[in-house]
Amino acid sequence: MKQSIFGRVAQLAKANINDLLDRAEDPQKMLDQMVRDYSENITEAESAVATTIGNLRMAEEDHNRAVNEAADWGNKALAASRKADEFRAAGNSVEADKFDNLAKVAIGRQMTAESMAKTQEPNLAAQNEVVDKFKQGLDQMKGKLSELTAKRNELVNRSRVAAAQSQVSDALKSLDAADPTSTLGGFEDRIRRDEATVRGRQELAASSLEAQFASLEDLGEMTEVEARLAALKSGGGSQKAITY
Repeated sequence: MKQSIFGRVAQLAKANINDLLDRAEDPQKMLDQMVRDYSENITEAESAVATTIGNLRMAEEDHNRAVNEAADWGNKALAASRKADEFRAAGNSVEADKFDNLAKVAIGRQMTAESMAKTQEPNLAAQNEVVDKFKQGLDQMKGKLSELTAKRNELVNRSRVAAAQSQVSDALKSLDAADPTSTLGGFEDRIRRDEATVRGRQELAASSLEAQFASLEDLGEMTEVEARLAALKSGGGSQKAITY
């Protein structure tokens, strides 16, 4: 199980993201899936690493215990040997032999503990190596996850910017297709025509008034002519010409 997790960690950590993006039909969707896969594998790998570290710490405790026991039995053997020497110097060979035997027992226990500690050392070294590899793999995966997340966010932002630019472009095209200034221009032409019509009517009205006044002047001239004619007839030809 641990080896398979480590294999996935190594495989994902070595993945060439840019190459994967180039070959992906939907880069954003692929990045979302990769982020999920990385996150799940990191969680699984962290659990495996935690278990491995826990086992390593237990093995280290067992090794330390064996080392401490070997040292403790060594001290006991030394103490029993010194005691035996004291009794032998005092001429008490019975007690001396007794403590020498205790020293031998302690030495035997010491050797057993040393052998156990020595046997545990290769396993400790192997477990430390595995833990180091797991930690390196996790660091690489977390780095890749950060890279993936940044790539994904970059793509999302670029996609949003492109969508906004597309909307602006479509809006500009619609303005070109139906330019409101052209509509205003047509409305302005219609107002100008209406204004011209008003001016024409005003001019026509003014012309009509001038014609009426002109007719009044003509009427005044005709009246004077009639008056003079009447005066001629009433006064005869001897009537003096009217002076002004």
